[in-house]
Amino acid sequence: MTPSGLSRPIDRRTLGLRFLQLAAALAVPTAAFAMPADGPHQVVVRRDVMVAMRDKVRLATDVYLPADGDQPLAGRFPVILERTPYGKSQEGTRHASAAVAHMLASHGYAVVFQDVRGRGGSEGDYVKYLSDGDDGFDCCAWILAQPWSDGRIGAQGLSYGAHTTAALASAGAPGIKALFLDSGGFANAFQGGIRQGGAFELKQVTWAFNAALESPQVRGDPARLAALQTVDLKAWFKRWPWTRGNSPLSGAPDYEAYVFDQWEHGAFDGFWKQLGIYAEGFYDRFSDAPMVWMSSWYDPYPRTATQNYVELSRRKRSPVRLILGPWTHGNNHQSFAGDVDFGPSATLAGNLAPDLVTLRKRWFDHHLKGEMNGVDAEPKVRIFVMGGGSGRKTAEGRLDHGGRWRAEADWPLPRAFAVPYYLQPDGGLGPAAPHADGARSLTYDPRHPTPSIGGTITSGQPIMVGGAFDQREGPAFFGSEVDGRPLSERPDVLSFQTAPLAEDVEVTGPIEAELWLASDCPDTDVTIKLVDVYPPSADYPHGYAMNLTDGILRCRYRDSWEHPQLMTPGQVYRLRVEAFPTSNLFKAGHRIRLDIGASNFPHFDLNPNTGEPEGRWRQMRTAANTLHMSATRPSHVRLPIAPQPGAES
Repeated sequence: MTPSGLSRPIDRRTLGLRFLQLAAALAVPTAAFAMPADGPHQVVVRRDVMVAMRDKVRLATDVYLPADGDQPLAGRFPVILERTPYGKSQEGTRHASAAVAHMLASHGYAVVFQDVRGRGGSEGDYVKYLSDGDDGFDCCAWILAQPWSDGRIGAQGLSYGAHTTAALASAGAPGIKALFLDSGGFANAFQGGIRQGGAFELKQVTWAFNAALESPQVRGDPARLAALQTVDLKAWFKRWPWTRGNSPLSGAPDYEAYVFDQWEHGAFDGFWKQLGIYAEGFYDRFSDAPMVWMSSWYDPYPRTATQNYVELSRRKRSPVRLILGPWTHGNNHQSFAGDVDFGPSATLAGNLAPDLVTLRKRWFDHHLKGEMNGVDAEPKVRIFVMGGGSGRKTAEGRLDHGGRWRAEADWPLPRAFAVPYYLQPDGGLGPAAPHADGARSLTYDPRHPTPSIGGTITSGQPIMVGGAFDQREGPAFFGSEVDGRPLSERPDVLSFQTAPLAEDVEVTGPIEAELWLASDCPDTDVTIKLVDVYPPSADYPHGYAMNLTDGILRCRYRDSWEHPQLMTPGQVYRLRVEAFPTSNLFKAGHRIRLDIGASNFPHFDLNPNTGEPEGRWRQMRTAANTLHMSATRPSHVRLPIAPQPGAES
């Protein structure tokens, strides 16, 4: 680096070779790193520029500038900003920053990548999510004061990067003229991303543990790093309860502290209404800029994306777009999720753009540079409708579920209508309400919780994995006890299913169940899971029960998120349980199934059934829960049935 802080031009062939080598080492498909060719400009980088925030803490920042030789071009350029906890200068890990930034700068952008507070090369204390609104605002103000900035900023990010982008937009950061958020950007972290239905997502623990191993504080202390590396996460997830100072995170006290803060704040109080995790409370301040919200059916953030799309498209004048694919978190280069394949068109490259970087670049080219590239004529909503495949086993051993992309005028689909499917005492499910009184019971022992078989899970390594799977226990799924046992045969799961369908049925939209339940405990959880049940076939002699979406409710929050109340044992309560949205074509001959349970572990924390404070409980007890089904207590799930486009509703 020269004395002025300006690096030499980057040799992109060398950078690309490093990129592909790293992709191979990580077993990551190289399509994940596909991007447009370089533009006409060379690129220079100012590395580790220390940008001061309002409290004087300095954040490490790399600035990529278009250049002629080893000198930046004269003039001002539109800016693309991304803020990350993963190391702004790392290549090919979470966001491919170096190569992507180089490509964008070669096309005439100034590109700013910044390490968030307390991570990478940045100063300050790291507290997950909560500094990103103000810091993002201050970073944008700094950008506007630079001689290479033309005053137009596009902010982007995947996952945590999307959270930081939504945070600065929620703060009303200056200069924001376009946004692209993929798989993140909390609408309300209390209902998706940290908690859901009152339960705590244990991916926050696995993420914190893995992030602590990479933190500057731990990497700079060999003894501390060695101690943390000896922690057996799987053993800890079998050992409950945990306490502050007695958890898998105790070797990284700062990380343990913020996780327990999230866990112990069970009620929806002021903690959850802070800038950075609650865009819902900042919609009026939110940047009025063209924006894309992108997520997927097996991602933790389809509810976040759809809520932000709905609310911001109503409040803002700028165009708002929504994209929902069939992937797991951020894996839009794959045609499969878990053990299910959706066909070659399922990848982002299969329909919407050659790759994610091109999709984002086209958005910024139009809204920051004014290029007439057709972006303004694209549909407001694009969704992937899962289903319609052969049902055979692919060469890779996955279920061929199939699916197709479809453009829509809006979300929720204007033509979809909610149809109640009633739970029957004999295990049936259908539009007719039960005529006679009936009930079914399940027993939930928190020492033997129902294992999470896929779902909307990310960052769970080495404990859990997301995606679509046959709903059977197995060695790949933490907490499984009987290899090959269907979840529907567990004593803590009740299954309700339709007769084989006479014709295809599409379900697209948010899912909600209304259940009448009593327990012999002061608190318990209720879970729902929507399942597409394949009939037996040559490839799947026992059929295939494919999970689509799931939800959970901690019963103390049945009436209020702000003011939880324990249950009176034996009293019957009407409960509303929400699942994340989905889109699936149930083929004729398949069954629609709804599973009711009381745990989904380790996706969510255990409810000990004792009513003790969350994150601070010490005892466990077994719950006997009774689900009621009758004309006066009509437990049901509301399914958004979507007629095919052009069909009469």
